Amino acid sequence: MSDTHLGRGDTAVITGAGSGFGLELARLCAQRGMNIVAADVQADALARAEKELQSLGAQVLAVRLDVSQAAEVEAMGRATVERFGAPHLVFNNAGVGAGGLIWEHTLRDWEWVIGVNVMGVAHGVRVFTPLMLEAAEKDSSYEGHIVNTASMAGLVNPPNMGVYNVSKHAVVALSETLYQDLSLVSDQVHAHVLCPFFVATGIHQSERNRPEGLSNPAAKPTRSQLIAQAMTQKAVTSGKVTAAMVAQYVLDAVRDDRFYIYSHPKALGSVQIRMEDVLQQRNPSDPLRDAPDMGKQLRDALRAK
Repeated sequence: MSDTHLGRGDTAVITGAGSGFGLELARLCAQRGMNIVAADVQADALARAEKELQSLGAQVLAVRLDVSQAAEVEAMGRATVERFGAPHLVFNNAGVGAGGLIWEHTLRDWEWVIGVNVMGVAHGVRVFTPLMLEAAEKDSSYEGHIVNTASMAGLVNPPNMGVYNVSKHAVVALSETLYQDLSLVSDQVHAHVLCPFFVATGIHQSERNRPEGLSNPAAKPTRSQLIAQAMTQKAVTSGKVTAAMVAQYVLDAVRDDRFYIYSHPKALGSVQIRMEDVLQQRNPSDPLRDAPDMGKQLRDALRAK
């Protein structure tokens, strides 16, 4: 497959397109002359993205939606086909972050994070995969790619990040199954999973887009949740790998038909140790043992009187 596989006149559907990986991938696609279906829950960020992408010469369909809502994703699918036809690239990327000790997550925390991070991807797969398979049946030269954003937290289980870990493991499982299922029925539609580590995307500010109906108006954040917020913000904002770099990694993986996409390959050592724990029936290893200062800081903060 050549680097020009995704090019002028092809269509990309991108959720979370108002910031982070979504916006950066949309920029790269626009520079290739692709049509962009840009979706985001944040109206002002989406409007800015639409204007910028149009200035790059792209045809843009901007859709303000909440990916956790099935009907809204279904409506975006219909609008995509009406405007551009079946997409060639679908980036199920919208996500939110939440931390804290796993038993301290409220019911609304679970509903919000699972709704966006898991069901948002599920809706994207459910709506767009049939459209892509139909396009492949009609045209032997058609090639489509579905990229789902998970996380390194979908391959390991860092402490104090329970609901997020659960959601991202689900995305990895969903994506691996999608890969296997597609291989049964088509050689033209491909699946990929993005597992980034700490990258500055704004995910540590996810609460800004939390629906009022899933907020915790009466509950103050617990100590563990405040600690998770502070540590995540520090880790995300101090990273050297940028969202723009990760967006390019995504296009490189699509070009090479590579399923797993990593922002920090050196972090895979923790994945290997976790797999060895499973295979050797060991108790789970400390995922922070390579960052002992961080582990001590976390334990001391949580046990402080």
